Amino acid sequence: MRAGFDKVVIAALLGNAAVAATKFVAAAWTGSSAMLSEGVHSLVDTSNQLLLLYGLRRAQRPPDLSHPFGYGRELYFWAFIVALMVFAVGAGVSLYEGVAHIRDPHPIDRPLVSYAVLAASLLFEGGSWWVALKRFRQAKGRRGWMQAFRDSKDATTFTVLFEDTAAMLGLLLAFAGIALSQWTADPRYDGYASLGIGAVLAVTAILLARETKGLLLGEAAQRQVADDILRIANADPAIRRANGVLTQQLGQESIMAALSADFHDALTTPQIEACILRLEAAVRGEHPDVIALFVKPQTAQTWERRRLRLEAEA
Repeated sequence: MRAGFDKVVIAALLGNAAVAATKFVAAAWTGSSAMLSEGVHSLVDTSNQLLLLYGLRRAQRPPDLSHPFGYGRELYFWAFIVALMVFAVGAGVSLYEGVAHIRDPHPIDRPLVSYAVLAASLLFEGGSWWVALKRFRQAKGRRGWMQAFRDSKDATTFTVLFEDTAAMLGLLLAFAGIALSQWTADPRYDGYASLGIGAVLAVTAILLARETKGLLLGEAAQRQVADDILRIANADPAIRRANGVLTQQLGQESIMAALSADFHDALTTPQIEACILRLEAAVRGEHPDVIALFVKPQTAQTWERRRLRLEAEA
C-alpha cells in the first residue's frame, strides 16, 4: 500500500518540478501574467509534494510510549499544511498578479512560446493526474466521485488529484487569457486569466482543508470496517450479541476500533479472553489496518442508551 502512495506523490513531484521551471522561463521571456501565476502555482505544487513525501515518511514511524497508536495522523497534518499553502501562496500570488496586470497592462511578447509551454505542461500534468486518478478510481468502487472524496482516508491521493485537476484547469485558463489578449489586442485578458487561476486554487484549497481537517481531528473509518467487525463478532459462539462498533481513522493505514459485545453469562474470564483473541485475529485477517481492537462487555440496553446519547449530541 505504501508503495502506491509514494508512486502517486513522486509522479506529481517530478511533473510539477519540470513544469515549474519551464513556466518561469516562459514568463520571463514573454512577460505573461498568467504564465507567471502558473509558474508560482507549479512551484507551490512541487513544494507540496515534498511535504507530502515528508509526511508519508514521518507517518510510518513505529508506535512508542508517547504515541502508542503510531504517527499516522502526522500525514494528515502535512496535508492540511499543503491546503493552506495552496490558498495562501498559490491563490494569493495569482490574485495579486492578476490585479496588478489589469491595473498596469502590457502586451505579451512571443505568445507562441507561451502556447508551447502550456501544451508541454498539459502533458506533464496529465501524466501525474492520470496516475492519481487510477489509484483514486480503484478505491472509489461504485461510489460517486464526491462521496468517494468525502469518504477517502487516503490524503496523498486525493490531494494530488485535486492539485493536478486545478493545475490543468489553470493551464486552460492561462491559454484562454493569452489567446484572448492576442486576438483582441487587450492585455488585460491575461490578468483576468490570473484571477481565474487564483479562484480555482482558492476553491481547491478550501475543499482540501475541509477534508483534511476532518481526518486530522479523527473521523470514523469507512462503514464497511464496522460492518465486518460486527459480522465477525456475531459469528463467534461466545457472544450473545455484538451491539455496535465505534471506529476512528488514525492514519491512511491504521484504524482503532471499539466493539460493544454482550457475552454469554456462563463464560469464565479465560473463555472471554480466548474469544477476544479470536476476534482480533479474524478482524486483522480481513482488515490488517485495524491496529487496535478494544472489546467492552456490555448489555444491549447499555449500548443503546449510549448510542442514543451520541445521536442526540450530534
